[in-house]
Amino acid sequence: MPGDASATLSAPTERTAPRPGVRVALLGAAAAVVVAGFLVVGAFDALALLVPMRAERVAAMVLVGVAVAISTVLFQTVTENRILTPSIMGFDALYALIQTAAVYFLGAGAVNGLAPPLRFAVESAAMLVFSFLIFRWVFGGSRRSLYLVVLVGIVFGVLFRSLATFMQRVIDPNEYLIVQDRLFASFNAVDPALLAVCAAVVASASAWVWSRRRELDVLALGRANAVTLGLDHHRSTMAVLLVCALLVSVSTALVGPITFFGLLVANLAYLAAGTHRHAYVLPVAALLAVITLVGGQTILEHVFGLDTVLSVIIEFVGGIVFIMLLVRGGRR
Repeated sequence: MPGDASATLSAPTERTAPRPGVRVALLGAAAAVVVAGFLVVGAFDALALLVPMRAERVAAMVLVGVAVAISTVLFQTVTENRILTPSIMGFDALYALIQTAAVYFLGAGAVNGLAPPLRFAVESAAMLVFSFLIFRWVFGGSRRSLYLVVLVGIVFGVLFRSLATFMQRVIDPNEYLIVQDRLFASFNAVDPALLAVCAAVVASASAWVWSRRRELDVLALGRANAVTLGLDHHRSTMAVLLVCALLVSVSTALVGPITFFGLLVANLAYLAAGTHRHAYVLPVAALLAVITLVGGQTILEHVFGLDTVLSVIIEFVGGIVFIMLLVRGGRR
């Protein structure tokens, strides 16, 4: 069969893509290398002094990256939309309003004098209560629409931003600078006492999400298919949204808002995982978030020698990705 043999030899060899489990393992190894690099690069002369200090910053970046990545994937699962993120619910605007109102009514000196655990507890509780009231109000009535939740969140976000802008215009210019500094996410001034609390919250929420990973696969099929398969769609959606609110509240209160970061890592995770199963998408998103934050901070500090806030660059890149997704969706 010479013809068949020649056809077989001339046929192009198909390359099989790595399995999702292999991709997770590779990303895990890359994340470990990036974290180790951040800890030791430029610190060989004073490892005992610099590594513990850097470890606190790494812990903050890992916690925030995991929280933002998981919350974004969950939110996009229940909304069935890869452009939406939890920040659209108005969390960032509420955080800005809380910071501005505190300086406006109490003064910058009193705000700086507050204990970090107290400030963290107040900010987290305010965002959690806000999200719970929205979910309870919208889903407690006869019309239970996720789009109504998003719309209400957008409206409240505009209201909060307007109030914050008004207060920022009338406060002292020096106090305004303090408010502006708090509105950008920073990993350089994280209180170590808060890391243990945040780690417990993020770990507990992540464990709950992991135990529901198959249920999330069903939710991703849409409400009609999920109900047909016997899933209590309303109850599952409410639980997922509350976990999203918890993760976003904790991460925002810890370092500040990062609006487009979740959008960036979540959409990269869908491409890198090679599957839509949450058992792989969730860890891939979390690892990509860690690599992006820790790797980006390492490059900024030790390669370019820039003393700037990483969140500014992330917001710039994430904004471009957001525009590209909108354009691509409009063409479709």
